[in-house]
Amino acid sequence: MKRIYIVRHCEAQGQSLHAPLTDNGLKQAAYLAEFFQTMQIDRIISSPFLRAIQSIEPLSKSTNNLIEIDDRLSERILSVDNLPDWFEKLQGTFTDLDLKYKGGESSREAMIRVTNVVKEVLESATEHTVIVSHGNLIALLLKSYQRDVDFQFWQKLSNPDVYQISYMGHEAVIERIWNAQP
Repeated sequence: MKRIYIVRHCEAQGQSLHAPLTDNGLKQAAYLAEFFQTMQIDRIISSPFLRAIQSIEPLSKSTNNLIEIDDRLSERILSVDNLPDWFEKLQGTFTDLDLKYKGGESSREAMIRVTNVVKEVLESATEHTVIVSHGNLIALLLKSYQRDVDFQFWQKLSNPDVYQISYMGHEAVIERIWNAQP
């Protein structure tokens, strides 16, 4: 049975490409490595954003798996414009998957991008893969499997968060497996 672990990055100091983890985020990353300690991990693929890489570095070191960087796991760009009402605009993109703002990416485009990564993992010989990305993109990936994933679901994602997608044949079973640090 193939398993793909979808990991949302730990707490970060901002949203830019180079925003590092906070001190708490670094502690979360260490706990994330502990969380995966009893699980077999064959491969790690990450967004190129610093916060995603830093979130999974402790696991990479403890499992001796190199972190593969895949630009398709980058956070979705809603718009190149500064949108004061970005929250409402983002909400609209969960209802209308083709809604697109200046220089941005529609939900459907982002879903295709991230599901292509998962499809390639499924076609590979790897059995247990960790994919590290960002909240919006993860919500859209899960929405591609479960239509009821919506804006409220995205709002409830934690930093970090972990979902497991298990594949038995062509059937995908999705389950939230993250247990936040006590």
